[in-house]
Amino acid sequence: MKYLLPFLIIIPATEITLLIYAGKTIGLFPTLLIMLFTAGTGAYLAKKQGLAILQKAKQQLAYGQVPGDSIMDGVCVLIGATLLLAPGFLTDIIGLFLLLPVTRRLIKPFLVRWLQHMFMNNRFTIIRR
Repeated sequence: MKYLLPFLIIIPATEITLLIYAGKTIGLFPTLLIMLFTAGTGAYLAKKQGLAILQKAKQQLAYGQVPGDSIMDGVCVLIGATLLLAPGFLTDIIGLFLLLPVTRRLIKPFLVRWLQHMFMNNRFTIIRR
């Protein structure tokens, strides 16, 4: 939680700086077109990847397997799609890395280790109703 506040300040400040720089360098309309293109591409990739992951998870469940890898892929796709829909270049780059299967394979081991660390140190709270 202590890292959340700096991210809420640093990421938007960096995004605004990059957008202003891009607007001054290539102009307002090309910058807006790039942002619209990445949002549209992100939505398309998220739908395509999400459906493929869902199909893979269904197959794993049909064979009696736990779809753990598919769940991690789904989490990455969800976060990546959200970042691509947010305006800005930095979030677009991170979102694209999470959406593409090739780069997602590189990121997932770090995510798994982080989740394992969180579980081992009891940093997750489960709220029941």
